[in-house]
Amino acid sequence: MVEIIKKHDFIELEYTGKLNDGTVFDTTSEKVAKDNHFHNPKMSFGPVIICVGENQVLPGLDEALIEKELSKEYTVDVPAEKAFGKRDVKKMRIVPIAEFKKHKVQPQPGLQIDMDGEMGIITRIASGRVIVNFNHPLAGKEVAYTFKINRKVTDYQEQIVSFLGMVLRLKKEAFKVVVEDDKATIEMPAGFPQQFLDMLGKKLTEITRLKGIEMKSTSLSQ
Repeated sequence: MVEIIKKHDFIELEYTGKLNDGTVFDTTSEKVAKDNHFHNPKMSFGPVIICVGENQVLPGLDEALIEKELSKEYTVDVPAEKAFGKRDVKKMRIVPIAEFKKHKVQPQPGLQIDMDGEMGIITRIASGRVIVNFNHPLAGKEVAYTFKINRKVTDYQEQIVSFLGMVLRLKKEAFKVVVEDDKATIEMPAGFPQQFLDMLGKKLTEITRLKGIEMKSTSLSQ
């Protein structure tokens, strides 16, 4: 019997993203990364576990996963609006050069900067003004993804651990998950407001289809 992927299925996914000229900008394969001079020793490679429909990959790729079969390779073209967004002129800002000098930064074209938590790239400097582009570097570009779904992930603990790791960028050692029958208890590192944990527990209950998930903050070390 052929298994078809549905929304909120947890899956193990391999993929490679390319621009129209064939340039690889994203991949789960270390070999592909090395072959395309995209490798970075600080990056981790290998299949990822995601929950379909939860925007854990680009929207266009996320949508393409639904109704697909396991172990088959697919390619999908993703338009800019479902990839990194269209270029937005409102995200081109003029910043006085004095603002950079105040923070002891020497502006120059191509320099990536962080302003109030938002990443931008300096594109031009003229007449004491610096033009900073806060669009994503791939904004406005159509991309293509080749992907394969290796398996459905049905183990509740694996589902929860992968979801929290993806959403909160936490290592699995940072929290403890205990699943008994159709309920789960999750011990999280200290510092998360209980209201946030309750909201996260509700979301996990919805997508895992467990009958109950209790989340509590502890002093577990990260």
